[in-house]
Amino acid sequence: MTQATSWIHATAIFVGVAILLGSASRLSAQEPTAGNPHVLNDQEAARKAFIEQFQRIGLNSAPGDAAMLRILVESSGAKRGVEVGTATGYGAILMGLGFERTGGHLTTVDIDPQMVATTRENLKKVGLDSVVTVVQGDALEVLPKLEGQFDFVYLDAVKSDYLKYFRALEPKLVPGAVIVADNVIRSAGAMGDFIQAVNQSPNYLSTTIRSDDSKRDGMLVIYKLK
Repeated sequence: MTQATSWIHATAIFVGVAILLGSASRLSAQEPTAGNPHVLNDQEAARKAFIEQFQRIGLNSAPGDAAMLRILVESSGAKRGVEVGTATGYGAILMGLGFERTGGHLTTVDIDPQMVATTRENLKKVGLDSVVTVVQGDALEVLPKLEGQFDFVYLDAVKSDYLKYFRALEPKLVPGAVIVADNVIRSAGAMGDFIQAVNQSPNYLSTTIRSDDSKRDGMLVIYKLK
């Protein structure tokens, strides 16, 4: 990917994010109790119903954030993704829908065996178990061992370890990769070293977005230039 192409790609992604956030903000103001985001109408009825009725827990991504993740996966054309922090798989399922469309694959990592087992069951129920692989283990041990290159990353585990996760994956990230880090507003203090490292590097563009007001938090969307 040339530098010019990289800038064009980055601009397209960030313009898309801005448009989506503007629409979401207007809808939120008009309909504060609106339901699931509009990212499932391309799905067959049984799968759509399962996702809409998903019993989320506190560790799961909020619906608006999960919707944004799917859109980022598809709009960037991502083929190989990594999620750090699976919980029961709500975010992995929404990202999985995106990777299914791009012909890609997501690897999601969680240290909790019960979370891993539950996620695997949920992925089977929506027919995404061949698109998303769930790995049980400490991400700080698992990530360095992952082979190949990646073009999409979602961080949503131990906040103080974000920089360690990022450094473990950074050598594997291709130019044009999109990295999303959750909880960067309310947990900014715990991940200050990570945010500073990204903001001070000439290799990345980044912006903080709030795609779901329910948790009063936000995600940092990062684009790798080179």
